[in-house]
Amino acid sequence: MPLAQPVAPARLRFAVLGPLAGEAGGRPLALGPLKQRLVLAVLLSRANTAVPVDLLTDAVWPEEPPRTARKNLQVYICTLRTLLGREDGPDRLVHSAAGYQLRAAEPELDLLRFRALARAGRAAADGGALAPAARLLRQALDLWQGPPLADLRCSPAVQAEADRLEARCLGVHEDWAETELELGNAGAVAEDLAELAERHPLRERLQAARMNALHLSGRQAEALAVYDTHRQLLARELGLEPSPALTARYRELLARGRSRTTAARSERGTPPPGALLPADTADFTGRSDELRDLVEELGDGGRRVAVLSGPAGSGKTALAVHAGHLLADRFPDGRVLVRLRTEDGAARPLPEVLAELAALTGRPGAPTSPPPGTVRPGHGHGHGDPAQAAALWRASLAGRRLLLILDDAPGEAVVRELLPGFGPSAVLVTSRSQLAGLASVRRIAVPPFAPAEALDLLGRIVGTGRTGADRAAAARIVAACGLLPLAVRVAGTRLAVLRHLPLAEYAARLEDPAGALDELVAGDVTVRARLDSGWHDLTDQGRLALARLAALPLALLFTLPEAAAALGRPERLALRTLEALTDTGAVTSPTGEVTAHAALYALPRLTHLHAREHAVQAVGAVGG
Repeated sequence: MPLAQPVAPARLRFAVLGPLAGEAGGRPLALGPLKQRLVLAVLLSRANTAVPVDLLTDAVWPEEPPRTARKNLQVYICTLRTLLGREDGPDRLVHSAAGYQLRAAEPELDLLRFRALARAGRAAADGGALAPAARLLRQALDLWQGPPLADLRCSPAVQAEADRLEARCLGVHEDWAETELELGNAGAVAEDLAELAERHPLRERLQAARMNALHLSGRQAEALAVYDTHRQLLARELGLEPSPALTARYRELLARGRSRTTAARSERGTPPPGALLPADTADFTGRSDELRDLVEELGDGGRRVAVLSGPAGSGKTALAVHAGHLLADRFPDGRVLVRLRTEDGAARPLPEVLAELAALTGRPGAPTSPPPGTVRPGHGHGHGDPAQAAALWRASLAGRRLLLILDDAPGEAVVRELLPGFGPSAVLVTSRSQLAGLASVRRIAVPPFAPAEALDLLGRIVGTGRTGADRAAAARIVAACGLLPLAVRVAGTRLAVLRHLPLAEYAARLEDPAGALDELVAGDVTVRARLDSGWHDLTDQGRLALARLAALPLALLFTLPEAAAALGRPERLALRTLEALTDTGAVTSPTGEVTAHAALYALPRLTHLHAREHAVQAVGAVGG
């Protein structure tokens, strides 16, 4: 009788690029209890390398190992040897003076296959074979089934191994993205990197690849926004600036966007606007969410009208101008800002605004001469018929793609006259009020800064070294500014000029209610002037109500009953007053959506101090 042939051992396969898993002959393996799986995870993540006993011990007992730790570890190793089985040749799991080593071949472990494919892909790319390189790198990435060892990250040692593996994956993802971009596949790269870049916002190479992919896909505004968000995050989290290479790329994209805009305008025979936007703020800070909303709303075929609302000094104009620069490629016919108030805060008459718009844009498409009896806006006495002039302005926008920024709108009436009736043009309005009378618009609130954003801006102005040397005093300064962007900027400018002034001393000055507003002056820019403008926007009754609320304790939240007592009105009427003041930004409700009687209200610190200054005058004006 012939001798029986030995049965070939079942092929083992293990996976660590996702949850830990194993199989033998295509059937899942039971990998044992948690501690045994932790040992196996570390051995597999360092396959074919000796793993020190101390590292395995730390993986299983991260805090205080028991006296029997080494013996228990030997039990786990023995059980794993049984699980791994024996084949002809050397043992799979061996021990040496350096530790334990799990031997595996490339087809048996997804991590080894990943490394082999990544090496081959990089070699192909170095040799100029871009298409094979992209294919090999994609095959490597397709081996990943989610975050590595996601089910075992309760162990800090395994977490460290998983982080190391994930960093390798990110590097290969960046190699793949750059290779695909060279091949001209920008659209696929932009979509693939979207979620990954959000999960790893500080990884500059990844952000650069996404920025390039968006740009090459024709999504210029989003590409510029990627850089801006990354820059702000680096400053806020690490106190750093983007690398010179990434900054240079950003400037190159800006320049290309301007060139495309000029070329498109030239092809259509459209003259450039007489003026564009004011210069962008070099140290623009924060507002990532609001910028994203604006780009989506105005640049991607949204409702075409957005309103930025918030109290005086909250940075609405700076945000609108910054968004306008980011949206350059979406509005080839120009981006124009016109102010709807005079320097003293009074509303500008509509004919005057229309005359300025005509001068800035040239009003291409409008009739070369007005109908009989009509005087052009800005010419002749009485400025002509404002309604007819406004109709001509709206007609001139038909077929044009222009971004109009209406800055500091005093109310809805003038805005309505300037909105395009149809066509691809868009309007961005800034106002202290929410302009509730305007329909079909996207409203975006512009609140004071978050503390981290305020500290970021202060550091940019006075130097991160100076704010970092006394972080506590810097935090006191921005808090005393009520986190209001204008106030933080004025305080920073003052400190930048007064280099000898210690931050702690300036913080103490700002914390003094009697002198805070006097300290917030930098040259001809004063916070009090902006607050004065907001104060004069209120009705006499509104000023009286704000003055009475100013008698409440500084910097404390208050309830509806407390407001009613301060106002001397029933709660029903007090609620209406609070709602009216909230619309102007003079009162805030920081606790979110609750019932009116459960809501908490606040007076922003600087508004509170300003209202106290005017309290006697307001009470006298209304006679009570």
